[in-house]
Order: sequence, then structure tokens, then C-alpha cells
Amino acid sequence: MADPRPVDITPYELLGGAETVKRIVDRFYDLMDEDPAFVRLRAMHADDLTPMRASLTGFLIGWSGGPRSWFEQNPGRCMMSAHAKLAIDEETAAQWRRAMARAIAECSIDETLAERLNEVFARMAGAMVRH
Repeated sequence: MADPRPVDITPYELLGGAETVKRIVDRFYDLMDEDPAFVRLRAMHADDLTPMRASLTGFLIGWSGGPRSWFEQNPGRCMMSAHAKLAIDEETAAQWRRAMARAIAECSIDETLAERLNEVFARMAGAMVRH
């Protein structure tokens, strides 16, 4: 007899896996580079965004339910600790939220999933604000 319990599907699977996560991250960093609306956020990052692209992609893959390689390679590290030394204020947190929301929207993510991700990312960004 088949197991009647529902199977949990991770956000990673709903997104379509690593390829989609990478597309979102690449679009996010492209927006930071291209759009003056994100100038303060961009100024907080190194000139070469290549390492940041790889790190955020790895983090989001593991965080969303995919392979946890980033967490295995960075034991005890999280996004909060990775950003602890940055002077994140309300405006830079808002720029991060807006850039990520645009990246998600421009990658044609399911609307319900996009809303849920944006809610979580808004809380994450807000928690990084230093008063």
C-alpha cells in the first residue's frame, strides 16, 4: 500500500534547483552593478563580485533545501556572521530587499513562492541592520 503522507517538497525543488538559484543570484548582482538605485549596496562589496556570487549561490542552495556543501565548507558560519562587520543600515537593507525581489521577479519564479521568499528575505535583511 502506498504511503498516504504528503511528500515535502523543498523550496530548492520548487525553484527548479541549482540552475535557477544561480540565475537569481547572478541577476541580483547584475542589478547591483547596473542600477543606480542600488549604489549604496554596491559600495559595500568588493570590486570583483565573482566570489560573492559563488558564496550566495551556495548558501541559498543549501538554505533552500538543496545540497548543503556551502554549510559543510563553512562550519559555524551563517549570513549573519558573514555580514557582521558591515555597517548595514535601513537603506542598504532595503536596497538588498528590492534588488533580490527584482531578481526573483525577473527570473519568472512562481508568484506564491516568490512572495514567500521575499517575506523571508525581508526578515533576513532587517535582522542585519546595525543600530
